[in-house]
Amino acid sequence: MKVMELKEFWLTEEKKTFQGWDFSYISNRKTEEPLPWNYDRMVRQYLNTNSKLLDMGTGGGEHLLTFKHPYSNTYATEAYLPNFELCNKTLTPLGIDVRQVFNDDYLPFENNMFDIIINRQASFDISEVYRLLKPNGLFITQQVGDLNNNELRRFLISDFNEINSNEHTLKSNLGLIKSKGLTILKSDECFPNQKFFDVGALVYYAKIIEWEFPNFSVDSCFKQLCLLQSKIEEQGFIESKQHRFTIVAQKPNLA
Repeated sequence: MKVMELKEFWLTEEKKTFQGWDFSYISNRKTEEPLPWNYDRMVRQYLNTNSKLLDMGTGGGEHLLTFKHPYSNTYATEAYLPNFELCNKTLTPLGIDVRQVFNDDYLPFENNMFDIIINRQASFDISEVYRLLKPNGLFITQQVGDLNNNELRRFLISDFNEINSNEHTLKSNLGLIKSKGLTILKSDECFPNQKFFDVGALVYYAKIIEWEFPNFSVDSCFKQLCLLQSKIEEQGFIESKQHRFTIVAQKPNLA
């Protein structure tokens, strides 16, 4: 495929719409190394039908529904309007309570309301998590760390400003959570590799993850994308290192 044909294809990928948190469109065009833990299994280990469950930053609610938790005991928050509207169409009719929230430091729920709060790659305020958990309640989270895709971001974004790599790591979050008085039941951190098998898949991905690739566009990054295209033609893929960590913490029973 000629360079200008490639550019037209990349521009098409850049304009693709995205809803929820569903990357199935490029699922056969990239791979990720498996994590050493299983988030879903961790959640199911502690979840029972009587648990009041809150999913923070649920996206489009697709992943929440896979737990098949009783809808009357299921609650969710989401900030992004298109995702919130999607949740209102898919989750609310089932009886799941979905709230649109914009500030991590205030979630519109009562004190000591939830047995389990889960958070898959969304921001959180641990003081608010503590307030909402019942005594002995659990907070289960899987996070994307600050070192995620750093080398790829540095290559693509000419004015790349590296995030302070100590701000959002397992160590920093463990300190924060412990300082609030929660007990750590489980924690882990890893740096799995991710491979893209065509530049178009990377364009689609980078446009969605705009906070990691600020001001990314095919036009502004065209030279770098052409260099990555050459690498794919040479070795068959582009590789990027991810950053993930997980924590399971329990609120004390002070009674």
